[in-house]
Amino acid sequence: MTRTFNAKSYTELLVRYQPKPIVTEAENDRAIALVQELEHRSPRTVEEEVFLELLLVLIEKFEEENYPISTVNSISMVQHLMDARDLEESDLIPILGSETTVSEILMNKRPIKHDEARKLAEFFCVEMDLFLESDSTD
Repeated sequence: MTRTFNAKSYTELLVRYQPKPIVTEAENDRAIALVQELEHRSPRTVEEEVFLELLLVLIEKFEEENYPISTVNSISMVQHLMDARDLEESDLIPILGSETTVSEILMNKRPIKHDEARKLAEFFCVEMDLFLESDSTD
């Protein structure tokens, strides 16, 4: 069954939440809270998926402008994204598969593997390259 986009439903989301470019920390915090709410909603409608993508773009733009990230390693990137979403190490266990894997990565005991980078990218809705060191292989 193909799910179709319902413009009226999407318009209702827009009217209810009134998204706009984020300019303050408080607005960013509210947007992040809404993203977290939507991410945990199951199943999401097509309209909620599109709205979630819009919110992530707005958050990303705000954070790029207000928290410029200099050249960082992949571990720092994971930690930054975790901090931005107020996540704990245990929140990454379902993504990376085990507490040991999460611990080894965050303690910089081993690099992030290609498949792990893909999973992290999907989870955080960012580019996979952020988690891969230039000499990383898998």
